[in-house]
Amino acid sequence: MSGPVDGTHAMDAPADGGAPSSGREARLPSDASPRVRRVVGLVDTDSFAKWGAHLLATAPADWDLELRTVATPRSASPEQLRSAFRGLDRRLAHLRHDPPAPNDVDAVVEELRVDPPDAVLVSLIGPVAELVIDEVHRRIPDRPVLVSGLPGISFPAKWKGIFFRARADLFVLHSHREVRAYDEMAREGGVQPHFALATLPFARSATAGASATATASVRDSVVFAAQPSVPQERADRALVVQWLVATARQHPEWRVVIKTRAAAGEHQTHREEHPYPDLVPADAPANLVVESGPMAEHLDRAVALVTISSTAVLEAAARGVPALTLTDFGIGRHLINEVFVSSGLEGDSVDLVDGRFGTVRPSWMRDNYFHPTSEDDWQQRLTELMARRDAGTLVDREPARRSRGGVLRRAWERKNALGGADRSALGWLALAIGAPIRTVKRLARKAMALVDPPEPVVVAAPTSQRAASGGSATSGRSEGLGDRQQQLVSGGDPG
Repeated sequence: MSGPVDGTHAMDAPADGGAPSSGREARLPSDASPRVRRVVGLVDTDSFAKWGAHLLATAPADWDLELRTVATPRSASPEQLRSAFRGLDRRLAHLRHDPPAPNDVDAVVEELRVDPPDAVLVSLIGPVAELVIDEVHRRIPDRPVLVSGLPGISFPAKWKGIFFRARADLFVLHSHREVRAYDEMAREGGVQPHFALATLPFARSATAGASATATASVRDSVVFAAQPSVPQERADRALVVQWLVATARQHPEWRVVIKTRAAAGEHQTHREEHPYPDLVPADAPANLVVESGPMAEHLDRAVALVTISSTAVLEAAARGVPALTLTDFGIGRHLINEVFVSSGLEGDSVDLVDGRFGTVRPSWMRDNYFHPTSEDDWQQRLTELMARRDAGTLVDREPARRSRGGVLRRAWERKNALGGADRSALGWLALAIGAPIRTVKRLARKAMALVDPPEPVVVAAPTSQRAASGGSATSGRSEGLGDRQQQLVSGGDPG
């Protein structure tokens, strides 16, 4: 890999793509009073709202913070926003009770133009993030520093994530491993790396993550963290429900909770074609329940957390809650579970029904989301970029999209990003012209795939907690596991 391997990930060039710098221009004169920095966060979907708000809340205490919701086809509902904004610091705590109503892109950008903040956190789904970043560049002469990123687990690296956010001045990731992978992919794609490290905000520590009422809660729940598109097929999702039903029957002392991210009619960052609630059989035991709400509140009651690859498993690990990442469907990029190999959390449906869960390996943690917070550099680098803006030396980055195609092309990209939220006549014209062209291209790709099939998806074999312990199932530390633990939870409050 071209990225650093020692975990420091300092870049050879500055994040804004300008010439290498000694850093002198990024410092305020010694006789200047420190400026109070104003940072505005923009969010849209449920996961981006949660990530953006909680990342903002970790900013230095003397920064002024604001947050606004952008109207897009997948904007979170007020209830989703209230759930996402749970546990914020005093500067943003009011959002849980009074979440900002969605406003259209043009109005949001105009507000930024009239009263530019020092920086904007663009916590938006990819096409909308690209649109907003482009609009800020085009419409705000003294533009704010633009920060973006991806919520939760972002390994393996995704080119679309880089492509849509290439013009942002800083791109926030959450593990040394992610930074190395994105650095390599960006360089291969001709994009100057601009990645910074931040501890995943809602998995900072067991102490910081637990709610004030956690100590008074009874731990009686096995919580399944549902994902909208993993696994994707209906038959696979129905199989997951069968395993959860079997677990509920095997352990009547537990509540087995299918924790969903959206109620009926609410949107999510990723589309969900086969919601789990629709797959629960009529004869399911009474202790199998479907609930939504903040994940933190569910973890307050959790005996264990189960998922395929949800970021919630990191929240559980941060609190010391046993967890299981199900590998029955294999291990592969499309399942977003490659990152958990050797984590100590991999398991299968037999482990689930038996009540056998894992604890995270210390040897896995530093490179994967649990590095010391002293290694975070996103705040320092953002501060330097804001100082460059003050000095007039902030340099615009090049887009990954090499051809904008003029006004009509921009109108197409805008319509594609905003859907019905874009009501412009030019947008409808671009849709009328572009939709048939897109259909033809899709058909052409399908035809090419028949002639030259793509390489098959690589899926590694499932693993289990039993395999790690040589087939034994014991409570607490297992013989021969080294720094890996598994727990056979028999029910009740593990204390």
